[in-house]
Amino acid sequence: MKRIAAICLTVTILVYPAAAALGQEPGIAIPAGALIQAEESGQEEGGSGSLSVRAAAPEPGIQIAAPSAVLMEASTGQVIYEKGADERRSPASVTKVMTLILIFDALESGKIKLTDEVVTSAYAKSMGGSQVFLEEGEMQTVETLIKCIVIASGNDASVAMAEYIAGSEEEFVRMMNERAAGLGMSQTHFVDCCGLTESPEHLTSARDIAIMSRELINRYPQIHNYSTIWMENITHVTKQGTKEFGLSNTNKLLKMATNFRVTGLKTGSTSIAKYCLSATAEQDGVRLIAAIMAAPDYKARFGDARTLLNYGYANCRLYQDKEGIPLPKMAVSGGVEEEVGLTYQGTFSYLCLKGEDFAAIERKLVLPESMTAPIEPGQKAGVLEYTLNGASLGQVEIVTEGAVRKAGYMDYLKKLLHAWQL
Repeated sequence: MKRIAAICLTVTILVYPAAAALGQEPGIAIPAGALIQAEESGQEEGGSGSLSVRAAAPEPGIQIAAPSAVLMEASTGQVIYEKGADERRSPASVTKVMTLILIFDALESGKIKLTDEVVTSAYAKSMGGSQVFLEEGEMQTVETLIKCIVIASGNDASVAMAEYIAGSEEEFVRMMNERAAGLGMSQTHFVDCCGLTESPEHLTSARDIAIMSRELINRYPQIHNYSTIWMENITHVTKQGTKEFGLSNTNKLLKMATNFRVTGLKTGSTSIAKYCLSATAEQDGVRLIAAIMAAPDYKARFGDARTLLNYGYANCRLYQDKEGIPLPKMAVSGGVEEEVGLTYQGTFSYLCLKGEDFAAIERKLVLPESMTAPIEPGQKAGVLEYTLNGASLGQVEIVTEGAVRKAGYMDYLKKLLHAWQL
């Protein structure tokens, strides 16, 4: 029998080129209950590791004082409410959300560390507005300066970090605008790194604030370790000696009575911008972002944010499929290996606004019978589709776990010799 198997393998080698030319591929064994079809359909990204379909924002009967606002769900990026969402306005210190993104980008890449000591320049010291009163030549760690930016909205701390990362504020602002463009923030143009400027060209929108806030909290959830601090002291060590300085959080929403947990994020106000806020909150696993721009006073911005967040939590439920359907091995034709493992690319999330029954959501695997070598790790193999009452909710990509090299003549010869030895 072993010799018969070897003879069959020899015949396979001889006829392989012809079979490949005819596009013949072996089938794949699919677990019972899995639904498979050959064609693949398009997808829409939810961002930050999740995939979902974005629905149009409803028109709830709620009243807010601010002329521009957006309420967004963080995992899907779905907009729940909007008002003047794309009107360009000055963001004041909410600008620092992008400054913080670049700081955490630099930490993630290893360019800087939390324990690095940053020297305050004369220019950074000269910043007015909200500040922590850094002195020229004063040294503070990166982590301390993050706290100064997040808690006390320190303009001097923002400029010190901008100079430390990019060499100058000008170069750092160029990086800010590049990062904003990469996030699709089409209404945004930054002129400085802290929002103190009165330039009419320093502009963004409520939608863009929500977008960059989502990027910050999804990519760097550790930001909440700082944005939830109510008060903390730092120590100034200068030529004049050592003294304590108290940081007090500018986000008063943290201490207001709410039915949800406030997690951040950033306030801002100038005479031009009026009162702005990016508020983040969490309840039962649902994370919401309320972006408020140009509220008439500081009470209105917090009141508007609370109104939007209350509305969101009263009407939203989040469906997340963290496991998916168990995936089969994918058959590989023309490779040194006969199959390759599969995995899901992210987690599927769907935001429910109409009281839908999550138990009625159906899932369907869409995979080809096989793939042809060469195969690279992370190569798209198919999708897992989600539908509710026949309507598509979205899908999550299925990709290969490993690589499979294309088989050559010597590989088939080795298989033949191995078969003869059995």
